Amino acid sequence: MNGHWKEIIGSLFSTIGTIQAAIGSTPQFHLDKDQSYQLRFVGNVLQASGSALSADGQGTVSLEKLGDEIQAVGNSTVITGLVLYGTSNTDTEQRLIITGNWLQALGSFVGLADEFFDSTEDGRAENITGNLMQGIGNSMQAISGNQVLHGNNQYHGQIGVIGSWIQATGSCVSLIGQIQEELEEIRLNINE
Repeated sequence: MNGHWKEIIGSLFSTIGTIQAAIGSTPQFHLDKDQSYQLRFVGNVLQASGSALSADGQGTVSLEKLGDEIQAVGNSTVITGLVLYGTSNTDTEQRLIITGNWLQALGSFVGLADEFFDSTEDGRAENITGNLMQGIGNSMQAISGNQVLHGNNQYHGQIGVIGSWIQATGSCVSLIGQIQEELEEIRLNINE
């Protein structure tokens, strides 16, 4: 599989994963604890795999590649928290998930910076918008997790739920931008 398709399929996996994780973290869907856990777990696995595949598809060393790698590490950190502690909701689990969300936000913002230096125009606006939304969404999830960790349950995690859906929406926008960017790179016979 060439780099262009790795990036497109990686973005698709990430998008599916963010939507799954958002569904799993939304109490309004009335999922039981196990269903919620499974959706969040599988969603983060898909996101980590998608980010790693996207990074592998990069033709050159770039901020976009670094951002994808940081996002993959962030999702892996969340997965570690979920695997080690399951649904026990311990402080250590929360701290791992918070750290993973901050890393994902950082990865989104690093990838966003790359778009300003990209030589292709197609998909740029979508990638900038999508990365910005994902970074904001992950930041909101981390802030919400921190509030819950320190006993400030005033909003009962709703900031995190909203952040999950902002991230998922941003991932959808980024998928559209990534497809446009890769198709232009194929037309121009470049791989970056």
